[in-house]
Amino acid sequence: MRQVQIEGQAERAGEHPSAMESLVRPEVAGLPAYDPGADPDEVSRSYGPTRIIKLSNNESPYGVSAGVVEAVRRRLAAGVARYPDPMGKRLAEAIGDKLAVSTEHVILGNGSENILELLSPALLGAGDIVTIQAPCFSLHEIFPRMMGARVDKVPFTADFGFDTAGWLRALAADPKIVFIASPSNPTGVILDREQLDTILDATPETALVVLDDAYHEYAMSNPSYPDGLEVLRGLSRPWIVLRTFSKAYGLAGLRVGYGIASDARLVDALNRVRTPYNVNQVAQDAAVAALDDQAHLAETVRRTGLERTRITKALRAAGFRVAPSASNFLFIDTEQSAVVVAEQLLRSGIIVKPWREPGYEGFIRASLSLPEENDVFVRRLLEICALGRSNGDRPSTYP
Repeated sequence: MRQVQIEGQAERAGEHPSAMESLVRPEVAGLPAYDPGADPDEVSRSYGPTRIIKLSNNESPYGVSAGVVEAVRRRLAAGVARYPDPMGKRLAEAIGDKLAVSTEHVILGNGSENILELLSPALLGAGDIVTIQAPCFSLHEIFPRMMGARVDKVPFTADFGFDTAGWLRALAADPKIVFIASPSNPTGVILDREQLDTILDATPETALVVLDDAYHEYAMSNPSYPDGLEVLRGLSRPWIVLRTFSKAYGLAGLRVGYGIASDARLVDALNRVRTPYNVNQVAQDAAVAALDDQAHLAETVRRTGLERTRITKALRAAGFRVAPSASNFLFIDTEQSAVVVAEQLLRSGIIVKPWREPGYEGFIRASLSLPEENDVFVRRLLEICALGRSNGDRPSTYP
C-alpha cells in the first residue's frame, strides 16, 4: 500500500513540474553549480588510462604524519558508536594554545568552507553587499548569493597585481562582508602588508572582514606575506580568519577546518546556525595529532615550495603565463579554451580544473604533486598547447 502511494505521488508530481519549481527559492535556482573536478574513477572508465594524476583539488601528495595515522587507529579501536564532542573542546584548546587565542573565539567546521557557509545565513539577507576578489573561490560567491546578497568582484590587474582603485571603489559601496583570500584561490597570489592594510583601512567599521587563509602554511616562508591573524588581532573591528587541515596538513578526506573570530558573539551566532555535530570525532583527533607534528608540516611545505619554483620556471620558459603563486597550485594561461585543454589532459589520465569564471576561461588550475607526476603533466600540457612549435624561440620539449 505504501509503495502504491509513493508511485502515485511521483506521477502527480510529474504532471505538474511547476509545483517543484515554485518550491525552490529563485536565489537558489540561479546559483552556479560548484565544480569539484572530474572523478578519478570516472576518468579511468571513460578514457581508459591505468594511471590517474589528480591535480584538481589542491590536496597534499605527501599525506599525513605518522601521528595522525596512530590517532585515527586509536579512535577507531575505541569505537565510533557515540556522537562526537559537539564543540570539539580538545581540538579548540589545541588551536587556541598554538595561536594564543581563547577557545571562545574558536569555531570548528567540516572544512573551512563549512564556516564560509555558516556566515551567510548568520549575517546576510537580501540586498546586502559582499565584496570578493576575482577570479574567486566559487563558494565566496555561491553562499552569499544563496541568501539574496549582491556580490561585487574586484579583479586582479592583467598581471595579477593588486588593483587599489578597484578595491577602494568597491568598499565605498558599504559592504556587509568583505572576503579576502591570501593566498588567493585560484591564483595563489598573496597580498603584502601594504595591500592588506589598504583594504582594512577602506572597509567600513561595521563590515565583517573574512580572511580566507586556507593556504596559509604554504605562504609563511614568503617574506612579502603578512600573517593575517597577527595583523587583525590588534584591530577593534569585526573579523574572522579561516584556516583548514585539508591542505598542508593532508586531512582533506576527513574535512576539518577552523575559524578564529574577533568576538565570541560571532562564534555564538555561527554555532546557532550549524549542525550540532559538524566535525566527526576521527577528524577532531586527527587534527590534534596533526598540530602536534610541525616537522611533518614543515617538510610538506618545503617539498611543495621546491616543486612550485621548478614547475613555474619550466612553464614560463615554455611560454606560458603563470600567476605568481605562493601556494600548492598554479594558475596557468593556456591561451585557448581551458575546457578543451582539460579534456585533452583527461584522455591522458591527468585531472586539472578548467576555470569557467568570465574573463578567465583560458586558465587551468593545477595542483602541485610529486615531481614525477608534475613532469608528466608539464610534458603533456606542452604537447596539447604546442606553444613551442608556434614560436621558434620557445622550447618545444621538457626534460
